[in-house]
Amino acid sequence: MRAIVQHEFGPPEALRYEEAPDPEPGAGQVRIAVAAAGVHVLDTAIRRGEAGGPFPPPDLPMIPGREVAGRVDQIGPGVDDTWLDRPVVAHLGMASGGYAEVAVAAADVVHTIPGGLDPAAAVAMIGTGRTAIGILDAAEIVPDDIVLVTAAAGGLGALLVQAARNAGAAVVGLAGGPDKVERVRKLGATAAVDYRATGWADEARAALGDRTPTLLLDGVGGDAARDACDLLGPAGRVVLFGASSGAPLALTTADLAARSLRATWALGPRLFGRPGGIRALETEALAEAAAGRLVPLVNDPFPLAEAAAAHRAIEGRATVGKVVLVP
Repeated sequence: MRAIVQHEFGPPEALRYEEAPDPEPGAGQVRIAVAAAGVHVLDTAIRRGEAGGPFPPPDLPMIPGREVAGRVDQIGPGVDDTWLDRPVVAHLGMASGGYAEVAVAAADVVHTIPGGLDPAAAVAMIGTGRTAIGILDAAEIVPDDIVLVTAAAGGLGALLVQAARNAGAAVVGLAGGPDKVERVRKLGATAAVDYRATGWADEARAALGDRTPTLLLDGVGGDAARDACDLLGPAGRVVLFGASSGAPLALTTADLAARSLRATWALGPRLFGRPGGIRALETEALAEAAAGRLVPLVNDPFPLAEAAAAHRAIEGRATVGKVVLVP
């Protein structure tokens, strides 16, 4: 098979498109002929050897990639043969071989793709979608909410904007640059603001009139998140789930006390310790997409051979929505 193989940690050029042995499914496993493989910002950290936290760098050489969708073309011992030729999607775990023409997964982590979803959309929901469902569980959005969403044109932000609108809330989506702002507007945001523009916070206030934001959903951190947090009114809620800027939103107990804010970190133990586990989140995310309630925003696909270009685009914030590779 052809695959992306990484022999050393480093820049995107460390991702090499080359021949690799075909994987064979073992006991309890299926092999998937990959139609779409997901690319995530975490993949770029893994590539650099900087994943950190609970994610130690993988052994090299490796085939990166954590999310795949396609059809089952082989099954291992103990797997029901009804899986053969079934359209499926799976989250494989850390750096587990997704950037390839075929990939192996445990049958108990694989989901049948619901009718109406294409492979790229299924890949978006199995990873980014499940995270969105976990964040929404922590956020508890109600119709009276005025929600601020940072990085609203990203794969995760786009789902959060839609979900907030579905709940009846007003939404201000923050994005970087006119093209991304227009994307957020088309998602149905009440207002879309370019957080890179001078005075964007005043623009957001003007768009809301006499309404005050009640909830911040932030995966960016840094100055943009700080400015967004300052827009919250008394008893506002902050749900944090990342720091793509390089530094998470810094909140002190004094910050919380000054306006009676409530802050929650939506990932980590809260996400993985949820009743039903991660699989329940994945099932719900796929069902929401199949029903049309959440429509994943997918960037124009990159050919598998151009995985390095996909990584550069993510690191340069040049993508809109979920990034996928197509063999």
